[in-house]
Amino acid sequence: MKCFTTLLSYASLLALASHVSAVPTPEISQAIEARQALEARQALEARQTTGVNSSNNKNTINPATAIYPKKAAGDAPYSVDENTLRSAIYIPSTFQYGKTGKQPVLLVPGTSLPGGVSYSNAFGKLLAASTYADPVWLNIPGYSLGDAQVNGEYVAYAMNYLSGVSQQKNISVISWSQGGINTQWGLKYWPSTRSVVSDFVALAPDFRGTIEADLVCSGLTIALCTPSIKQQRDKSNFIATFRSNGGDSAYVPTTTFYSATDEIVQPESGAGASSIMLDARNVGVSNNQVQDMCPGTIQIVLHEGVLYNAVAWALIEDALTHDGPGNRSRLNTATLCWALAAPGLNGITGESILLTAVPNIVAYKTHVFTEPAIAAYAK
Repeated sequence: MKCFTTLLSYASLLALASHVSAVPTPEISQAIEARQALEARQALEARQTTGVNSSNNKNTINPATAIYPKKAAGDAPYSVDENTLRSAIYIPSTFQYGKTGKQPVLLVPGTSLPGGVSYSNAFGKLLAASTYADPVWLNIPGYSLGDAQVNGEYVAYAMNYLSGVSQQKNISVISWSQGGINTQWGLKYWPSTRSVVSDFVALAPDFRGTIEADLVCSGLTIALCTPSIKQQRDKSNFIATFRSNGGDSAYVPTTTFYSATDEIVQPESGAGASSIMLDARNVGVSNNQVQDMCPGTIQIVLHEGVLYNAVAWALIEDALTHDGPGNRSRLNTATLCWALAAPGLNGITGESILLTAVPNIVAYKTHVFTEPAIAAYAK
């Protein structure tokens, strides 16, 4: 069994054990469970509203063009109020709002982690130190464990907002894991976003869902099945809707990076790899599996490993500094494939972020047996 599922199984046992009393009466059991649920919610809320992981940011600058409730007639309606959508955008104090030559870059997190944990000590740090990029990131409330359709609203709003407060310059988007489908969902159902995004780089996206979600949402670990995890099953209604009517093809120049040894997104090999994006609109797409890019080397790159991988970072740089998607032919893979991590990053810090993910899943307030209904605008 995959190590992620084993980790979740262990976490589930701990969660279930914490609900066991020696000789509980119904009243005592209910009181204990209510108290534990409240404490879990409070712990979750405290962690996600602090510092770089805050989802309560005061972004008082209004975009040059109104983007709420709709920027364009074809955009889907938002179910989340504008203040909440805007507050989820963490903008570092160093952000220049388009006043320099640096391009604004939106960093979108994956399931069970905020943008701060995912990026502030990883590619966000490298981008901020570059001469070409000015990064901000999203801290989606509930750590993207809720309805993925709603998570997509945060990304759609943030794409237009970031451009709108940056002298209406085009932006780039970098996502990880579920952040890939959230971004593509935003591009699909909020068409106004497409004209302001120059590049979309998706790290380990599950564009076809993942068979690993079935393991989490069944048996022992079903107590940890949240709405977005249920939606990321490869046979879910959400993934079918997501891929329908051209959603499986890029709307903007798109670069993907993924690994056959991903422990969370599978399958990731061959033509059926979940991370592959099609290009029916001829906007420019490059799909990049690290094992294919680095023949003759042993590449054991896990799901979280793409967030500090040297080849991934080189592709990001290439995509952001050239027209169109990242192009592996421009990279020095002979050197990159032997690097333990991107310059300035390390694997120990990079691998440790999953230890934060499990408590967030356990503390999430709503675990489900069925996935959320498809939004009316997507039917």
